[in-house]
Amino acid sequence: MLKFLSPEWAEALVASLNDSTDGATLQGVSFKLQQVVKGADGDVTYWIALDGGSFTGGIGPLDGADVTITQDYATAVELARGELNAQAAFMQGKLKVTGNMGMLLQNQDTIAALGPAMGAIEADY
Repeated sequence: MLKFLSPEWAEALVASLNDSTDGATLQGVSFKLQQVVKGADGDVTYWIALDGGSFTGGIGPLDGADVTITQDYATAVELARGELNAQAAFMQGKLKVTGNMGMLLQNQDTIAALGPAMGAIEADY
């Protein structure tokens, strides 16, 4: 079982995203998303980038992120377990979003893919 928000978990998330999405439909899409999780043994930052139909990602800050989403650890766990979706979390004030809101709106399908991809990973929270 992978430790949530570890480098190995981030690798598994990228693999899950690449396995669960149709790269052909994502051709031409370029989007960089950074997430900051507060209170996870300190703060943890991870990122996901989509370019040329495939995902990359990792632990740590990402220069040039289009959007940064900040949440506390409990919210991040709920999102990863599929107990809460990003829209509901945002509406409840559990997510702080900064950056290019137009890019965020254009890439809602990409962001929505994160939930099922995270849910496919057995993680130790």
